[in-house]
Amino acid sequence: MSLARLRSGFEWLLEVITMFLVVSLAVVVLLGVIFRFAGNSLGWYDEVAAVMLAWVTYYGAALAALKRGHISVPGLVYSQPRAVRVTLVVIGEVIILAFFVMLAAYGVHVIQVLGGSTLVSVPIPIAVTQSTIPIGAALYVIAELVNLPTILREAWQGKAPPSEHDIVEDAQ
Repeated sequence: MSLARLRSGFEWLLEVITMFLVVSLAVVVLLGVIFRFAGNSLGWYDEVAAVMLAWVTYYGAALAALKRGHISVPGLVYSQPRAVRVTLVVIGEVIILAFFVMLAAYGVHVIQVLGGSTLVSVPIPIAVTQSTIPIGAALYVIAELVNLPTILREAWQGKAPPSEHDIVEDAQ
Protein backbone atom coordinates (compact mmCIF):
# COMPACT_ATOMS: atom_id res chain seq x y z
CA MET A 1 0.00 0.00 0.00
CA SER A 2 1.45 3.38 -0.98
CA LEU A 3 1.89 6.22 1.48
CA ALA A 4 -0.54 8.35 -0.55
CA ARG A 5 -3.28 5.71 -0.25
CA LEU A 6 -2.58 5.28 3.46
CA ARG A 7 -2.77 9.04 3.95
CA SER A 8 -5.99 9.29 1.97
CA GLY A 9 -7.65 6.49 3.94
CA PHE A 10 -6.45 7.93 7.25
CA GLU A 11 -7.74 11.37 6.26
CA TRP A 12 -11.14 9.91 5.34
CA LEU A 13 -11.32 8.09 8.69
CA LEU A 14 -10.44 11.22 10.68
CA GLU A 15 -12.93 13.30 8.68
CA VAL A 16 -15.74 10.81 9.34
CA ILE A 17 -14.95 10.59 13.06
CA THR A 18 -14.65 14.36 13.40
CA MET A 19 -17.85 15.04 11.47
CA PHE A 20 -19.72 12.48 13.56
CA LEU A 21 -18.45 14.09 16.77
CA VAL A 22 -19.29 17.63 15.61
CA VAL A 23 -22.82 16.62 14.57
CA SER A 24 -23.32 14.69 17.82
CA LEU A 25 -22.11 17.64 19.87
CA ALA A 26 -24.43 19.96 17.96
CA VAL A 27 -27.38 17.65 18.68
CA VAL A 28 -26.49 17.44 22.39
CA VAL A 29 -26.14 21.23 22.64
CA LEU A 30 -29.42 21.75 20.78
CA LEU A 31 -31.19 19.31 23.12
CA GLY A 32 -29.65 21.05 26.11
CA VAL A 33 -30.88 24.45 24.91
CA ILE A 34 -34.38 23.17 24.11
CA PHE A 35 -34.78 21.43 27.45
CA ARG A 36 -33.33 24.37 29.40
CA PHE A 37 -35.66 26.78 27.58
CA ALA A 38 -38.60 24.50 28.40
CA GLY A 39 -37.64 24.63 32.09
CA ASN A 40 -36.41 21.03 32.32
CA SER A 41 -32.62 21.15 32.28
CA LEU A 42 -30.90 17.90 31.40
CA GLY A 43 -28.81 16.77 34.34
CA TRP A 44 -26.16 15.19 32.15
CA TYR A 45 -25.87 17.92 29.53
CA ASP A 46 -22.95 19.95 30.92
CA GLU A 47 -20.76 16.96 31.65
CA VAL A 48 -21.42 15.14 28.38
CA ALA A 49 -21.05 18.28 26.24
CA ALA A 50 -17.69 19.08 27.86
CA VAL A 51 -16.42 15.56 27.17
CA MET A 52 -17.65 15.70 23.59
CA LEU A 53 -15.93 19.06 23.07
CA ALA A 54 -12.65 17.51 24.25
CA TRP A 55 -13.14 14.64 21.79
CA VAL A 56 -13.82 17.05 18.91
CA THR A 57 -10.69 18.97 19.89
CA TYR A 58 -8.37 15.95 19.95
CA TYR A 59 -9.68 14.28 16.80
CA GLY A 60 -9.91 17.62 14.99
CA ALA A 61 -6.31 18.40 15.96
CA ALA A 62 -5.16 15.11 14.45
CA LEU A 63 -7.08 15.91 11.25
CA ALA A 64 -5.56 19.41 11.15
CA ALA A 65 -2.09 17.89 11.63
CA LEU A 66 -2.67 15.52 8.74
CA LYS A 67 -3.78 18.43 6.55
CA ARG A 68 -0.87 20.49 7.90
CA GLY A 69 -3.31 23.12 9.05
CA HIS A 70 -1.69 24.12 12.34
CA ILE A 71 -0.03 27.49 12.85
CA SER A 72 3.59 27.60 11.75
CA VAL A 73 6.20 30.07 10.56
CA PRO A 74 7.20 28.82 7.09
CA GLY A 75 8.37 32.29 6.01
CA LEU A 76 11.01 32.30 8.72
CA VAL A 77 12.02 28.66 8.29
CA TYR A 78 12.14 28.61 4.49
CA SER A 79 14.12 31.86 4.28
CA GLN A 80 17.08 30.12 5.94
CA PRO A 81 19.93 28.33 4.20
CA ARG A 82 19.35 24.60 3.59
CA ALA A 83 21.32 23.32 6.61
CA VAL A 84 19.57 25.68 9.05
CA ARG A 85 16.17 25.08 7.42
CA VAL A 86 16.42 21.28 7.62
CA THR A 87 17.76 21.49 11.19
CA LEU A 88 14.86 23.71 12.27
CA VAL A 89 12.32 21.39 10.66
CA VAL A 90 13.87 18.28 12.23
CA ILE A 91 14.02 19.91 15.67
CA GLY A 92 10.40 21.04 15.33
CA GLU A 93 9.21 17.58 14.31
CA VAL A 94 11.16 15.88 17.12
CA ILE A 95 9.61 18.25 19.67
CA ILE A 96 6.11 17.68 18.29
CA LEU A 97 6.49 13.90 18.21
CA ALA A 98 8.08 13.77 21.68
CA PHE A 99 5.29 15.90 23.15
CA PHE A 100 2.49 13.77 21.70
CA VAL A 101 4.18 10.48 22.60
CA MET A 102 4.52 11.79 26.16
CA LEU A 103 0.88 12.95 26.10
CA ALA A 104 -0.24 9.49 24.97
CA ALA A 105 1.79 7.79 27.71
CA TYR A 106 0.45 10.09 30.42
CA GLY A 107 -3.05 9.72 28.97
CA VAL A 108 -2.81 5.97 29.51
CA HIS A 109 -1.58 6.65 33.05
CA VAL A 110 -4.58 8.95 33.71
CA ILE A 111 -6.95 6.21 32.57
CA GLN A 112 -5.26 3.71 34.90
CA VAL A 113 -5.42 6.10 37.86
CA LEU A 114 -9.09 6.91 37.31
CA GLY A 115 -9.82 3.20 36.92
CA GLY A 116 -13.39 2.38 37.88
CA SER A 117 -14.65 5.95 38.25
CA THR A 118 -17.66 7.10 36.26
CA LEU A 119 -19.08 10.44 35.25
CA VAL A 120 -21.20 12.05 37.95
CA SER A 121 -24.40 12.41 35.95
CA VAL A 122 -24.36 9.25 33.80
CA PRO A 123 -22.82 5.82 34.36
CA ILE A 124 -20.14 6.17 31.69
CA PRO A 125 -16.66 5.07 32.79
CA ILE A 126 -14.17 7.91 32.95
CA ALA A 127 -11.74 5.59 31.18
CA VAL A 128 -13.99 5.85 28.11
CA THR A 129 -14.28 9.63 28.27
CA GLN A 130 -10.55 10.14 28.91
CA SER A 131 -9.51 7.64 26.23
CA THR A 132 -9.44 10.54 23.80
CA ILE A 133 -6.15 11.73 25.33
CA PRO A 134 -3.98 8.75 24.34
CA ILE A 135 -5.99 7.96 21.21
CA GLY A 136 -5.95 11.56 19.98
CA ALA A 137 -2.24 11.86 20.75
CA ALA A 138 -1.50 8.62 18.89
CA LEU A 139 -3.54 9.80 15.90
CA TYR A 140 -1.58 13.08 15.92
CA VAL A 141 1.71 11.14 15.92
CA ILE A 142 0.50 9.01 13.00
CA ALA A 143 -0.51 12.16 11.10
CA GLU A 144 2.93 13.71 11.67
CA LEU A 145 4.72 10.51 10.62
CA VAL A 146 2.61 10.22 7.46
CA ASN A 147 3.55 13.80 6.54
CA LEU A 148 7.20 13.53 7.61
CA PRO A 149 8.67 12.50 4.23
CA THR A 150 6.95 15.42 2.50
CA ILE A 151 7.95 17.86 5.25
CA LEU A 152 11.60 16.79 5.05
CA ARG A 153 11.61 16.88 1.24
CA GLU A 154 10.15 20.41 1.25
CA ALA A 155 12.73 21.54 3.81
CA TRP A 156 15.55 20.04 1.75
CA GLN A 157 14.30 21.64 -1.48
CA GLY A 158 13.48 24.95 0.19
CA LYS A 159 9.92 24.73 -1.05
CA ALA A 160 7.49 26.00 1.58
CA PRO A 161 4.21 24.12 1.93
CA PRO A 162 1.25 25.84 0.26
CA SER A 163 -0.50 28.26 2.56
CA GLU A 164 -4.26 28.58 2.85
CA HIS A 165 -3.98 31.82 0.86
CA ASP A 166 -2.22 29.99 -2.01
CA ILE A 167 -4.85 27.26 -2.06
CA VAL A 168 -7.69 29.81 -2.23
CA GLU A 169 -5.98 31.68 -5.09
CA ASP A 170 -5.44 28.45 -7.04
CA ALA A 171 -9.12 27.54 -6.68
CA GLN A 172 -10.21 30.86 -8.23
